[in-house]
Amino acid sequence: MGNLTVRNFKAWMPPRSLLGIMSISAAILLASSTLRHGLFHSNAWDLGIFDQPLYLLSRGLPPVSSIIGVHILGDHAAWIFYPLAGLYWIYPDVHWLFAVQAIALALGVLPTYHLAKQAGLIERQALAIAIAYLLYPLIFNLNLFDFHPEVIALPLILTAIWMARADRILGFAVCIVVVLGCRDALALTVTAMGVWLVVFEKKRICGAISIVAGLVWFYLATQVILPHFQPAGVLGLSLYAELGDSIPEIALNLILKPDVVLRRVLTFSNLGYLVILVAPLAWGLTPRYFAPMVAAIPQLAMNLLSEKEVQKNLVHQYSLPILPFMLLVVIASLAAGDAWIQRPKNILMWSLVAFMALGQWHLFGTRYLSKLSTWQATRSAIAHVTTQDPVLAPAALVPHLSHRSRINVIGKAESVKLENYRYVLLNQRHPGGLSTPEIVLKLVNQAKNNPCFQLSFQRDDVFLFQNSCGMK
Repeated sequence: MGNLTVRNFKAWMPPRSLLGIMSISAAILLASSTLRHGLFHSNAWDLGIFDQPLYLLSRGLPPVSSIIGVHILGDHAAWIFYPLAGLYWIYPDVHWLFAVQAIALALGVLPTYHLAKQAGLIERQALAIAIAYLLYPLIFNLNLFDFHPEVIALPLILTAIWMARADRILGFAVCIVVVLGCRDALALTVTAMGVWLVVFEKKRICGAISIVAGLVWFYLATQVILPHFQPAGVLGLSLYAELGDSIPEIALNLILKPDVVLRRVLTFSNLGYLVILVAPLAWGLTPRYFAPMVAAIPQLAMNLLSEKEVQKNLVHQYSLPILPFMLLVVIASLAAGDAWIQRPKNILMWSLVAFMALGQWHLFGTRYLSKLSTWQATRSAIAHVTTQDPVLAPAALVPHLSHRSRINVIGKAESVKLENYRYVLLNQRHPGGLSTPEIVLKLVNQAKNNPCFQLSFQRDDVFLFQNSCGMK
């Protein structure tokens, strides 16, 4: 038994070269997100609304984001934030989220490699598939888009499939439970994955676990947890308003209103989205092996039906649940010898070209350098915020100051009540997405004309006012 265990362990261990690639990629991803944050290009949405509740949780306080006024469970019922708060208990720092995200995304190479070997690919092909995963543009791009808990689900979905094919039911179940804790909508992916496992993979036990767990959690998340913690109910339903106002109504109208569905799906934006979605892996997406895409149908349908353009690109998190199943198609095509490209060298070349064309790496030489003129002044102004009292700040600076019970983003000048804050941080040169230089100027004048506020810092169009009176 001991020798069998050792043999199994050795069989599961990836080659050192892959471990090295994984480590280097995690370091690159972490350095990239850290640099973007340091250049003041992270955002209140979504980094600030996650960082603040995590800090509050680690301090035993209600995890409510003052930015959106919602409990952390009211944002897609993602209970995964509770164990993540343990990191903040050790030391409260937003860089934990960057590290978790970078490691999770890099870890995806391991189950991808094992799935390739499980399908019978030779070593060089399996390594090429694992690297193709890393070079898929969404991996790098999503890493730059603040933080999203769905990244934790990505390697776990791949691992769950690997476990299911190996008949390791307990490992599969554990992966599914954690995946469900990352976002409410992932319950639909898990349910559809169960259908695929039962019908096409003949893995009835794992498939049944996936279907039941997905359906139960979807009901609990959308009908119990979200209505309790989120007054608006399930977030995002307004994007499908043409199909209905509730989940049952939308589901019914998908069948009863085919004209509406076709009108929403058959658009040029959706065509462009599908092109960029499949292009990095087009060399191996052979229709004959599309069975795994059954599990991707819910997320793909939501993206195509949505009015939200951010669901139709390789920058945001909405395409993440589709990627594992496209990889399975590629692996099956390559294993059967039906992929357009078979040689590992050519696979890597295609993947590199796709990454260069669709990756957001070029932003480090353009957009991310746009705030250098006020970078030092902004750092100095943030250093002058010495207490954890309420702060009003531009959206890009919120994640640098969100370890407090109340912080809000500058919006319209007419709606801002300065007396609610101890600190008001303004940047007229770079006012932020919800503001303008004119709005900032109005707020500067309001603060200067308010006897309770003193200008404690000013340089390069960056202003920090401090309230010396009581806050309302």
